[in-house]
Amino acid sequence: MHMKVQAASPDIQPPSREEEQAEVIRRLEEDIIFGRFAPGLRLVEDTLMQRYVASRHFVRQALFQLERQGIVLREKNVGATVRFYSADEVRQIYEVREMLTRQAALMIALPAPADLIAQLSELQRHYCARADAQDMRGIHETNDAFHLALFSACGNPYLVRSLQDYMNLTLPMRAKNLADNEGLALSRRQHELMIELLKGRDSWALAQLCVDHMQYSKADYLDRIAVDETKR
Repeated sequence: MHMKVQAASPDIQPPSREEEQAEVIRRLEEDIIFGRFAPGLRLVEDTLMQRYVASRHFVRQALFQLERQGIVLREKNVGATVRFYSADEVRQIYEVREMLTRQAALMIALPAPADLIAQLSELQRHYCARADAQDMRGIHETNDAFHLALFSACGNPYLVRSLQDYMNLTLPMRAKNLADNEGLALSRRQHELMIELLKGRDSWALAQLCVDHMQYSKADYLDRIAVDETKR
């Protein structure tokens, strides 16, 4: 009786150090922005090493990267914590983001070019598909891609860069809402209305909708930290 020898499968290349580091950063960022780690939570290196099956070096680099993004706070004699924003800080950050958003929207020439409408419609289809699949990372990425494509139409890359910085800064405040059915449904409807307004000539209506679009997540975060502060 002859044993059947299976052909050797192609060698699977192990991930590079850069890929391993990126994966730790991605997983830590997701745990924070999707609310698995609450604002103010202490981030203990040993615990994170076990959670992500990663070296201390990779965990420290992830904490450093997310500190640069503004969603982790590192303090002497305290260590790293999930950045906690006070109600005043949230309102001040959103004041700036709202001003930048309104200005960018007002600078978009209407009616918008057909290729921009097509690009946003395609991104919206991907966004809805990710939402239907409950793919949190996909929802977050396609949502940000939609808004960056929209605001890039203002024609000022420096304004877009500033907007992107504030989008990143507000990630812990807004990303959790992408898991909320009501907030997600509202976001989808507002995206569709933005596309329709781009086909017309009412720049002020488009700008106001873009500002209104961020109010749900702002209000939700303020409600959440109000509850947390009562527990302290």
